[in-house]
Amino acid sequence: MNQLYVIKLSGERELFSEGKLRNALERAAVVPHLIDETVKEVKSQMKDGIPTTEIYRLAFSYLREREQGSAGRYGLRKAIMEMGPDGHPFENLVGEILKVQGFEVETSVLLQGKCVQHEVDVIAIKGDRKIMVECKFHNVQEVKSDIKVALYVQARFEDLKETHHFTEVWLVTNTKLSYDAIQYAKCAGMHAVGWSYPREGSLQHLIERAELHPITCLESVTKEEKRMWLDGGIITCKDIREKPNAFMIANIHERQHAIVMKEIDKLCGK
Repeated sequence: MNQLYVIKLSGERELFSEGKLRNALERAAVVPHLIDETVKEVKSQMKDGIPTTEIYRLAFSYLREREQGSAGRYGLRKAIMEMGPDGHPFENLVGEILKVQGFEVETSVLLQGKCVQHEVDVIAIKGDRKIMVECKFHNVQEVKSDIKVALYVQARFEDLKETHHFTEVWLVTNTKLSYDAIQYAKCAGMHAVGWSYPREGSLQHLIERAELHPITCLESVTKEEKRMWLDGGIITCKDIREKPNAFMIANIHERQHAIVMKEIDKLCGK
């Protein structure tokens, strides 16, 4: 294949990297032979100037036809965006991640600060640590959490920390953080988590390590059924396993139960 350029979300052109595609598939725990097949299929349909979003679509479509569990893991980023339009399911997901890490968690808590009242997305407590977590959810991949967001979060923390004895502040977003936001967070002592930041401990890694894939990863249920689950407080595939009434909440017929559970086992492991 001659050298081909791809168009990133930013509009920037760069050379197509087969290695990047393979790495993304490997992170999704796609088996080696299926990685080879997927890369071959994508390359066979590529043209110069193809958007990176189209490369994702081609790979996802190929995986979906062959192994739903792999498709669900590969589509994790898009699945998180489908948890919207509001950010409450995402806040609950972040709370569940922290519970797996041994924290006691509260979500959507109104607190009076030194100056004004604030709604804190997540409060996490373990030992002598008390963390104020600000969750920034975006429906589109192009939107970054920038320096204004980091400054806003730090200002809220400063207003609340003494009255409520917070020891740490975290900013967690489902998209990328701007360079300035990262630099400010490092300087201010804020723990920032984005889709691919930090290298160890990014949002993707935290979800996969905790095996807390959102129900929007599932291909065996409809969008309407997913929405009923989210509205009913069923956020992760783990919730479906652990809550006996999960299928009733989404009005999913009994004959579909085994199909959904099989996909969950492939997605998250038994």
